[in-house]
Amino acid sequence: MASMFSLRPTASTHIMRRIGLNIPQRVPALRRTLATSAVAPLGEVPNALTQSAFTTSLRFVGAGMDGKGIETFRVLDGNGQVLEGAEEPDVSEEEAVKLYETMQLLPTCDNILFNSQRQGRISFYMTSHGEEASVIGSASAMLPTDEVFGQYREMGVLLWRDFPLSSIMNQCFSNALDTSTGGKQMPVHFGSAEYRFHTISSPLSTQIPQAAGAAYALKRDPQRRNRDAVICYFGEGAASEGDFHAGLQMSSVLGGAVVFFCRNNGFAISTPASEQYAGDGIAARGAGYGIPTVRVDGNDVFAVRRAVKAARERAVKESRPVLVEAITYRVGHHSTSDDSSAYRSMSDVENWKKIDNPLHRLRRFLDARRWWSDEREDAMRKSQRAAVLKAFQTAEKVPKPALSKMFDDVYDVLPQHLREQRADLARLVEKYGEAWEPWKSELAKFEQGGEDLKQFAKEVSRFMPGNAQKSFL
Repeated sequence: MASMFSLRPTASTHIMRRIGLNIPQRVPALRRTLATSAVAPLGEVPNALTQSAFTTSLRFVGAGMDGKGIETFRVLDGNGQVLEGAEEPDVSEEEAVKLYETMQLLPTCDNILFNSQRQGRISFYMTSHGEEASVIGSASAMLPTDEVFGQYREMGVLLWRDFPLSSIMNQCFSNALDTSTGGKQMPVHFGSAEYRFHTISSPLSTQIPQAAGAAYALKRDPQRRNRDAVICYFGEGAASEGDFHAGLQMSSVLGGAVVFFCRNNGFAISTPASEQYAGDGIAARGAGYGIPTVRVDGNDVFAVRRAVKAARERAVKESRPVLVEAITYRVGHHSTSDDSSAYRSMSDVENWKKIDNPLHRLRRFLDARRWWSDEREDAMRKSQRAAVLKAFQTAEKVPKPALSKMFDDVYDVLPQHLREQRADLARLVEKYGEAWEPWKSELAKFEQGGEDLKQFAKEVSRFMPGNAQKSFL
């Protein structure tokens, strides 16, 4: 209908009202159309948000249809040398070394925790192998007061913010000292109010609209407006979910400083990117939502750092979302529940590790400036492994939370059906806890050994109808 109105600039007020046009809002657009008619003889579409000139040529448009994809920003080549024409990384020796040490600490944690899962010592794990530059580089560009919404491969953000190794291990063991989720979540589902890291949730993409809402909340907060920002991480597979589109649409309209950071690592579990989308990656979608977008080499820590820093500055200054797509490669399996050799060649994985390794690239950059040495490398590796193992061994000895705590932290007042379940558990522990060895040995792993449940056993008769209690026993 807007096109119909534009083609008939002399249409009467009566006709415009009949076709549903709001006259006060459309008049400025009509004036702009008439004023630019000298430049665009056919006029422009009368929409305040669309700068579109009319044309008599029928032409389809779309990202990549001209044979050219969106460019990828890069600073270092594969050997860690600054590319010709690129700006020298604005980083001090101390900052560069911290980047490297944190990027090395991440796989140190990953290797120990991944192997411990294979030994049955923890239940689940996900590594960040191959994506260290994307995670650590982006984390280094944000401020400590910025809010973080992760997907599940962002433990490196917490390491950059000096989240204690003990807290990482306590969460992965789901023990009584787990401050992230009280021992109620799967490993790597971290959360910390102190470090402004919102708790990870397993369902894919739910963090994207949540991050949009958090950014809008910052926009409405006089104390944090134009100061703090949100960064939201997700993979290219998550961008196929409806929450991705809902989140970006919400953010583009409501505003608020948020950096949407897509780790495009080539695989959504076993589905390669070539089977996920036909467009030019995820960056091509930003323009459709009116969101400034940049694509960056995700294995170049300085390119990621600079891109996210610029994205954050723009997001805060303009109170709007910015989309960053980091092109990287998932070297590890999707998780400990996955065997990637079933859907990709392991020789390809090994080639990626050798040809475009983000750790090797940064090491060569440091070596060229004499900021690092083999001696420091050996000392760092020994120190990091010792620290991780110490935290691991300490956390493994901590008991699980008291059994009764599994019913806490959801409802302010526990509803009847959960009180019934708690009472049933108390009855079962009372009956089998000492009599059956499998139960006895398992109860010993929990604080208070199940004794905390005894106070709830009497609630059985209070909530079970009639003589159901007797028959159930």
